[in-house]
Amino acid sequence: MSFSISKLDIGYGKRAVISDINLPELPEGSLVAVVGPNAVGKSTLLKSIAGLVKYSGEIQFDRTSLSDMARSELIKTLGYLPQALPQAISLVAYEVVYSACRAVRTEWTPEQVELAIEQTFDRLGIRDLALKRLSEMSGGQRQMVGLAQVLVREPKLLLLDEPTSALDLHWQLNVLEAIRDETSNAGAIALVASHDLNLALRFCDFVLILTKQGVLALVRPTDLTPEHLQTAYGVEGRVEQCSKGYPIVLADRALERSKRGKKRRGNHCIRQ
Repeated sequence: MSFSISKLDIGYGKRAVISDINLPELPEGSLVAVVGPNAVGKSTLLKSIAGLVKYSGEIQFDRTSLSDMARSELIKTLGYLPQALPQAISLVAYEVVYSACRAVRTEWTPEQVELAIEQTFDRLGIRDLALKRLSEMSGGQRQMVGLAQVLVREPKLLLLDEPTSALDLHWQLNVLEAIRDETSNAGAIALVASHDLNLALRFCDFVLILTKQGVLALVRPTDLTPEHLQTAYGVEGRVEQCSKGYPIVLADRALERSKRGKKRRGNHCIRQ
């Protein structure tokens, strides 16, 4: 199982958002952080892979073009979590997760669905929300339920748009550990858009850095450099190592536009 992108161009009408995106073949079990400043197309990239935004180019999963997959196969393969929170409706969490699962996993028995829901709620640590109405939940709780709707279906390609944006630190760690376990244990591949570089470096295998010019680099967390921070974010910073051996970003100051690094568009090779 693998995932790759070739010559991908995405836009809305005549306005180009992302041009000439190329990603080498990523193996199963890969967790990829999609990072970069605001308005560079992180959400748009995930939407295009999910089939919600038109694109030109090639997106392959398991060496099969997503555009060639039957819809019934595609909805089982893909699991997309949008940035918008689930609506505050009167249904309880168990009902919305059950509906999401039954809509896709039509081949599962009711017993299999119920088991999958219980395991998902336990994995995310939200069993106490099962019988709570979404209208009575905080934004962070609804975000957790939205993630449960995706994970319960056991998709092999996860597209998660800022899944920790409404969560406190405890739940951020809980969610990323669950996603990490899903990719590792089920051999899935996950692309996670995030603004938190340090969480991305802690949990992800690769970091895909986007700028307005396209892909700046696809690197392993240990290969992120101050030059990447300067070019992508316009900041002077350092990449150091914490006491547990994980890389961490320390941003020192924002640079004036005239002092920001400039790089040509194009993919950097993954450093093994």
